[in-house]
Amino acid sequence: QVQLVESGGGLVQYGGSLKLSCAASGDTVNWYNVGWFRQAPGKGREGVSCINWSGDNTYYADSVKGRFTISRDNRKNAVYLQMNSLRPEDTGVYYCARAPTTYSIFACQPSSYKYWGQGTQVTVSS
Repeated sequence: QVQLVESGGGLVQYGGSLKLSCAASGDTVNWYNVGWFRQAPGKGREGVSCINWSGDNTYYADSVKGRFTISRDNRKNAVYLQMNSLRPEDTGVYYCARAPTTYSIFACQPSSYKYWGQGTQVTVSS
C-alpha cells in the first residue's frame, strides 16, 4: 500500500511562495491520478489542483489559477505543487492524495482518491 508524505508547508507572508512536495513510498504514484487538496478551518476539503496519470492533463481551482502549478516526477515518485502569490485565503492543511487504480478517469474531487497523506500546514499572513 502506498504511503504519501507531504512537506514544504510553513508560514509565509502575503505574496510569498512555497513549494509542496508529495513523496510516495511502498508503492508508486506513476500511472495514477494525483491531487492536492486543502482544508481550511471550519471548511470541507476542496480540490486545489490535480494531475492525471500521464501528466498531460491538469485541473486548478478557479481561486488558484495562474498562481499554482502542479507537476510530477516519475523518476522520483513524487508530485509537487508550486504556490506563488499566496493569499491569506490559501491558508489551510494541504493534503496529497492518490487515486485507487491506474489510468483512472481524471477527476479532482476527494471521492476520486483513496490514499491520503497526513497533510502539511500552510499559513499565509496578511
